Amino acid sequence: MRDFVVVGAGPAGSRFARSAAEAGHDVLVLESGEIGRPLACSGHVSLDVWDFLPEGARDDLFQNDIYGARFHLGGADSEPHRFYKDEPVSNAIDRVGLDKTLAHCAEEAGAEVRDGYTVTAVDEKPGGVEVTASGPDGVETFEARMVGGADGPRSRVRDEVGLPEPEELLHGVLGFDFEPDHQDFVDVHLTVPRFFAWRIPRGDSGVEYGLAVRPGDDAPQRFDDLVADYDADIDKRCSGAIPIGPPERTVGKRSFLVGDAAAQTKPFTGGGILYGMRAADVAAREIDPRQPATLDDYERAWRDELRNDQRLGSLVRAGYSMPRPIQKAGMRAFSGEIAVHMDRPTSLFSKAQLRALLSWN
Repeated sequence: MRDFVVVGAGPAGSRFARSAAEAGHDVLVLESGEIGRPLACSGHVSLDVWDFLPEGARDDLFQNDIYGARFHLGGADSEPHRFYKDEPVSNAIDRVGLDKTLAHCAEEAGAEVRDGYTVTAVDEKPGGVEVTASGPDGVETFEARMVGGADGPRSRVRDEVGLPEPEELLHGVLGFDFEPDHQDFVDVHLTVPRFFAWRIPRGDSGVEYGLAVRPGDDAPQRFDDLVADYDADIDKRCSGAIPIGPPERTVGKRSFLVGDAAAQTKPFTGGGILYGMRAADVAAREIDPRQPATLDDYERAWRDELRNDQRLGSLVRAGYSMPRPIQKAGMRAFSGEIAVHMDRPTSLFSKAQLRALLSWN
């Protein structure tokens, strides 16, 4: 019997598999398709991502340095409010390559990673779990002491073990123009109800356009309007769900959720790469596959890890829906040089950010 079967080889699943394998556990990872595909997630990340990757990975995955953002309250021609640093604050990266690299790290640590396996059933038993999946050789059942659901916002593991869903599932749309663009600012448009639209230059790899809306809104039309405003030619597009707001519980009797399945995401951007990997490390540290009670330790610990940033992130997101005069006043107050970390809203209250604010007056 294995210690863990992990369903999903995205950043959170592969990071957990690597950390758990390094701790001496027997780990099997099942991915439904080709690792990294289909692409349904932005490739704009904070510089912290390199801390989770092996030396030399940057040479393969890096696409562009980003120094700040231009926030618009209107379309592409509207006057922006600039937020910036004099050094890179984030990077555009090869998102598919990131998944492949993290899965390879898990394998090097001793985990077994299999793609082409679609999980169809999860059965929690007193002594372990049975995970049934359809793979290249037909239907197989895998036994383990615990199962980890890292299978995205519409998690099959979550449904099978009866855990609650995230508070929200937004509809996100991405599109890519492959014409090279080496600008060093992203564009953010607060023109989408309750969220925003974006444009991210990706160096030689082109430009990423995207937005997210609540269910029932016309995401395709809003996306078409966005790219038309920039007169962009979209060579490829994709879409997916973006979970916002963790469910009340993310662990079962012998199961746990990590990453998008647990809505371990930033409420103000929907990004979950770094939050999911941070939570994955917490899971590998706290969960003993022979002691089901340690699942509750993981539940408490990951919430402690992310709680403050997720709460403050929710307040930041609330600003997207403020009346336009309040938005304009806020933009004028905060635009300029910043000392804020894009993954940690708590840095809004750091000494460095306070000094930056005082320096503008």
